[in-house]
Amino acid sequence: MAFAGANHNGGMRTVGVVVNPIAGMGGRVGLKGTDGKVEEARERGAKPRAPERAESALSALREYGDEIELLVWDDPMGASEARQAGFDPVVVGGPSGTETDSDDTRGAVEALLDRGVDLLLFVGGDGTAVDVAAVLTERDDETPMLGVPAGVKIYSSVFGVSPRAAGQIAATFTETEEAEVNDIDEDEYRDGEVVTELRAVVTVPRAEQRQSAKQLGGGSIESLATAVADGVRDGVTYVLGPGSTVGAIKTALGFEGTALGVDVWRDGEVLARDASERDILDALGQENVIVVSPIGGQGFVFGRGNQQLSPAVIKQCDVEVVASRRKLDDIGTLRVDTGDLELDERLRGWRKVRVGAIERRLLEVV
Repeated sequence: MAFAGANHNGGMRTVGVVVNPIAGMGGRVGLKGTDGKVEEARERGAKPRAPERAESALSALREYGDEIELLVWDDPMGASEARQAGFDPVVVGGPSGTETDSDDTRGAVEALLDRGVDLLLFVGGDGTAVDVAAVLTERDDETPMLGVPAGVKIYSSVFGVSPRAAGQIAATFTETEEAEVNDIDEDEYRDGEVVTELRAVVTVPRAEQRQSAKQLGGGSIESLATAVADGVRDGVTYVLGPGSTVGAIKTALGFEGTALGVDVWRDGEVLARDASERDILDALGQENVIVVSPIGGQGFVFGRGNQQLSPAVIKQCDVEVVASRRKLDDIGTLRVDTGDLELDERLRGWRKVRVGAIERRLLEVV
């Protein structure tokens, strides 16, 4: 449908921004989510991830100059990031304390909607998306929402494919459509079970740079897994990512891997199970290979559900991408969102993806 918000306030587009400052903190320390795990994440050395991703998105938005009016919630939920990106934002309120929760997110959304924003731009993961969508649903409000991906698990189709993409979409979209907000039970997720639940259907910007909903499963992988396992080399450290495809490789190597975590293996020994970024870095040797499979429906190789595979890890490893033929047919292209723009650029281009015992397909990382 056509979007009339660009004409709001005399031609300016008003964008309301909400940052969940703790989103994604559990990723690199192997917690697979931050819901109810903030203190544990901090004890493991986790650092906030959302602020830098918010600034990246807002810097892209700022490139469109004086055509954007920014309304924000006060620190630590967006004001500083907006100023660092070059905006002079209108601060419409703030959280009740320094430790924020879903009530603060919902309160911010309420206040921004009361101000008549043209778009709600939020920074977080699926849990934050649920909070934003809940307010819109309760108010029967069709204001479009758009996510800057900063969480560990991103199963919803309301996010830009990267922070910069989200900022560009926020400034330029002219049409909207409906999209799903999904979430999973993080405790089940940590136990290796993925149970998704449709939480809302909302209005979002229509744009090619908005990611699809994540799909699960797809295709026969037994011969692929056996071939990869048979081809491992002595002395090489293998960093094995999450998912069913790489999980089959772990089984072929002779151990029960962490279905939704990262395991590290070398010379017949599991060096780290369900490893954090620190665990992986400690286990790396002189020669290292990351084995990952793109997410079905989205094509992400790095940056969704495997933040333990951080830029520091990736830079010390070769990368082997594996996938079923069916999955590649569905996704068409590969994507990366490591949080390191220079690394993302280095990873882009055409890459061989292993789909069988000997067969490989060329797919572009975009």
